[in-house]
Amino acid sequence: MATRVSICSNALLMLGDQTINAMSEGSPRARLASNLYESTRDDLLRSHPWNCAVKRVILAPDVEVPAFDYGAKFVLPGDWLRNLSVGPDGYEVDYKVEGQAILANGTSLSLRYIFRNENEATWDAMLVKAMEHKMAAAMCYGITKSGSMAELMEKKFNDHMKQARSVDAQDDPAQTLGDERLLSARFGSVRRF
Repeated sequence: MATRVSICSNALLMLGDQTINAMSEGSPRARLASNLYESTRDDLLRSHPWNCAVKRVILAPDVEVPAFDYGAKFVLPGDWLRNLSVGPDGYEVDYKVEGQAILANGTSLSLRYIFRNENEATWDAMLVKAMEHKMAAAMCYGITKSGSMAELMEKKFNDHMKQARSVDAQDDPAQTLGDERLLSARFGSVRRF
């Protein structure tokens, strides 16, 4: 089961350093890992719609109403990192993100989004490995003082991410392209006059 300590320890091992027992143990490597972990995690989760970091909610409008253009303000959830879709499935609404809110019209708003999944035990194995590589790249110069090693760790991270994104995306069903009448006309199954 992955934890932030095991992820950081594996990243340190990739760099040829010793593992840590706790993020708060006081060693320089634990302080470095602790300082970098949360922002690195949020950046990685935001970079791809990982299946283990997707949530759906229906937002209620805030009491405060926008001054113009939109009829309602919907405050984003506290664990929000990135919008995936706004509005019911298959139907996007007109909206604008401003600050920590979505401006739109309506009395409720369906939101599918990437959330700050802090429970590493629920992460996909390839996401865990990606986080290990990302932490190794983030901590590399601080641990090794080597620019070339830092470049190598960044390359390893990018190589792993290509595969991880591909595998994660394959868990979802194929997306339809849209209006079947248009596709039928395009590919000749509709009579031409």
